[in-house]
Amino acid sequence: MTAPHARYRRAVAIPAGMAMATALAFLPNTTATAAEDAPAAVSADATPLSYVVNVKPGQGTSASVKKAVGKAGGTIVTSYDQIGVIVVHSSNPDFAKSIRKVRGVQSAGATRTAPLPSAATTDLGTPKALSAAEVARAEAPAGQDPLEPQQWDLPAIKADKAHEKSLGSKKVTVAVIDTGVDDTHPDIAPNFDRAASVNCVSGKPDTADGAWRPGAAESPHGTHVAGEIAAAKNGVGMTGVAPGVKVSGIKVSNPDGFFYTEAVVCGFVWAAEHGVDVTNNSYYTDPWYFNCKDDPDQKALVEAVTRASRYAEKKGAVNVAAAGNENYDLASDEITDPSSPNDTTPGDRVVDPSKCLDIPTQLPGVVTVAATGAKGIKSSFSNYGLGVADIAAPGGDSTSYQKPEPPATSGLILGTLPGGKWGYMAGTSMASPHVAGVAALIKSTHPYAPPALVKALLYAEADAKACTDPYDIDADGKVDAVCEGTKNRNGFYGWGIADALDAVTK
Repeated sequence: MTAPHARYRRAVAIPAGMAMATALAFLPNTTATAAEDAPAAVSADATPLSYVVNVKPGQGTSASVKKAVGKAGGTIVTSYDQIGVIVVHSSNPDFAKSIRKVRGVQSAGATRTAPLPSAATTDLGTPKALSAAEVARAEAPAGQDPLEPQQWDLPAIKADKAHEKSLGSKKVTVAVIDTGVDDTHPDIAPNFDRAASVNCVSGKPDTADGAWRPGAAESPHGTHVAGEIAAAKNGVGMTGVAPGVKVSGIKVSNPDGFFYTEAVVCGFVWAAEHGVDVTNNSYYTDPWYFNCKDDPDQKALVEAVTRASRYAEKKGAVNVAAAGNENYDLASDEITDPSSPNDTTPGDRVVDPSKCLDIPTQLPGVVTVAATGAKGIKSSFSNYGLGVADIAAPGGDSTSYQKPEPPATSGLILGTLPGGKWGYMAGTSMASPHVAGVAALIKSTHPYAPPALVKALLYAEADAKACTDPYDIDADGKVDAVCEGTKNRNGFYGWGIADALDAVTK
């Protein structure tokens, strides 16, 4: 079976006709801080790029580094002194090379290969939305929201049973670092945490009212994820995994659907400083699917996002991320990456995934989530890997591969969509929020538990699941992936399937 190779990699197009969404977020105007000294000369046709410059954390940006940035032809957009990351714009093609030589600079690199703003990309599709008539016809047993019978994913992680014990605490907030969240949706509005929401697209926080929302032409991805986590149990539509916790929107994708390093860094730092308990990261940081540490630019991106994600965890957040949708074995010796850099001209390159990292998915401390379908086995598209995949949860699959039991009809995952709508999507993008929701329930049950303990409970409470062997998801007689490991920990399911009931009872 051939894995899909589309650019937007955490929600996928699969044989059931489910098209993935591409974020088209609004890039706010930014005010760059001019650095000191005269800039380096650049050619008349030079185009600006964005950079991260990493220095020693906690001491502020030194005057000498500021002066050097200006001398190299850069302007400082913002500085995250607590983690030593400076966001810079420059039209000097040699900016990174020059600034790396400066005393006090530990690493520096371009966050993209396309100029600002990046080259336009086409919309890759939209979710399979429910019609108004389908919503109106929805019926559910007493005690359930109208669309809950279509959510086979809730009983798959025992969330329906968990809700009989607890819906989660309103003192717990999950941040959706994504394409934006429509907080006016009736299933999201009751649980929305405005104070923990922001637009980070430029790399600098924009706190204008509603800046975290997607516009009419923008991706519904973040809104879908937010509903999976915390759609209120209010008799309106669907039910989230943790319908009693708060959810916030941290918008990090630009107008063309790219999640660049400066935005991701901003998102993690914002979450760290605004009381967030869990972050959900259903994306990879563009433009490199895998960032190789032997490349000076990519090394700087890994360092910047590592610092930011570790800072968020240090401040109390559990970081949860989607494993990806290429059916890659992330524990293999090598992978052929055909899609990087995805903002200009990609080309095939062979990488060692132990040295070239999908960020934030493969960063230390991040909970890496693989996807399962309605029959409880690895989704056809889900990445996997012994020692890389930490846990698994429902992400959906083609209904022809894994069909749910009635009354559910679709093998995809139901979620909220902007404009008060609901629809189906599939991908490890949809698996990650299930785990983020379970982590929020654990935090609700154990309010003083630090991130390390929340993660330990998440893994210990997961339902162990043995390897699916042989794995022939499309029944064509050919093995589609090979699982390694034991029942208690393996490449397909990590420590097991997330368990919401244990989260509220143990």
